[in-house]
Amino acid sequence: MSQLIISVSGLRGIVGETLTPVVAGSFVAAFASQLPPGPIIVGRDGRSSGPMLRDAIVASLRACGRDVVNADVASTPTIGVLVKSTGAAGAVQISASHNPPPYNGIKLFGGDGRVLDAVTGAKIRDAYLQGTAAWCPFDQIGDARPHEDPHAPHFDAVLKTVDVDAIRLAKHKVLIDSNHGAGALLGVRLLKHLGCDVTALGETPDGQFEHVPEPTAENLAGVADLVRQTRCAVGFCQDPDADRLALIDGDGRYIGEEYTLALCVQRALADSATRGPIVINGATSGMSERLAEQAGVKAFRSAVGEANVADMMIAKNATYGGEGNGGPIDPRVGYVRDSFVAMAQVLDLMTSTGKTLAQLADALPKLAICKDKATVSADGLPELFSKLRKAYPDASADESDGLRLSWPGRWLLVRGSNTEPIVRMIAEAESEDQAQLLCDSAKQLI
Repeated sequence: MSQLIISVSGLRGIVGETLTPVVAGSFVAAFASQLPPGPIIVGRDGRSSGPMLRDAIVASLRACGRDVVNADVASTPTIGVLVKSTGAAGAVQISASHNPPPYNGIKLFGGDGRVLDAVTGAKIRDAYLQGTAAWCPFDQIGDARPHEDPHAPHFDAVLKTVDVDAIRLAKHKVLIDSNHGAGALLGVRLLKHLGCDVTALGETPDGQFEHVPEPTAENLAGVADLVRQTRCAVGFCQDPDADRLALIDGDGRYIGEEYTLALCVQRALADSATRGPIVINGATSGMSERLAEQAGVKAFRSAVGEANVADMMIAKNATYGGEGNGGPIDPRVGYVRDSFVAMAQVLDLMTSTGKTLAQLADALPKLAICKDKATVSADGLPELFSKLRKAYPDASADESDGLRLSWPGRWLLVRGSNTEPIVRMIAEAESEDQAQLLCDSAKQLI
């Protein structure tokens, strides 16, 4: 990463190089200048650089006359719920999600408990680039205090979405892999309350990742073996800030992140109280679309990014939504991707149906998805899109978010990443070979 990556929802960079205490302090000072009055919550995932950045960010916010509520280690969805429950003006979450240890970042929340939408985020970005800050005199410096239990409001909200008594009677044996991120603090507490026999990996939130943090099949091979060896019914694998969840079945088979959302959508559509329109993004598997069609409800696709999904969910009055990276969004809890919602609701689906995770996954609509990436500068994307259009003149093309080419039963999305200097290629088709061919053909044009 040669430059600090600044998006509408925050920023991300390499600590000590592109992301320094000065950068972090200046960025949140610009954020504070755009917020209405009220305290600001600060949280972090388990990365070792988190405490240093937290101290710099808290100092900067106080220097802007803001009172700070320090949630310390907490998941990203937990911070969103905490904003709403405390009536805070906004929040700063310190996390680089699935990036390697040298990285960290800042994600911003508004007073509605959502990651900033594009319009608001652009104002913060511009204010930062212009050096805007509202430093206060010595007698107006803000206070800072810890929160007694930042996880409690989120814990309560998730439990209200499931049949707790039924899940407890089932006595599921589960494994949770938080990989030394923020997820175990609430995850283990939630699973034990649901009566589960819990094996926890990476429970200490110190950022000492035991495997590459993105929860892919390759990175979770060792965890999958442990799920099988310990005879757990399911393995729950979180990313460092715990807004994404990958699943492993009792045979040690990686079910993945796309299935996480599809299973949660299936459960939501089976309940008359939550059956209604759903929203997924343009890179998400069509499994959820097909489930919606079977249930007789509408499915909409937004641009990639949870803020875009949330915007469309509100606009379409959707009862459920999410992204195929393992991030369901249940508006009863909050408009933030949520691994804890996923864990509780997958257990609820297993309990109510009496089926194993493998049986549930195998019964979903059969589609194969392929994901790949390559290094491409932002300047090179227009030329790549032009080549793809010429290569596939029979496809329906949409450039509202990268380039999405679609045909009956298959599609290809090529778009620049908002968090890394790469281009992502995602394809879905009726077979793995067809999906892989679409990704490979796009990669050959780079």
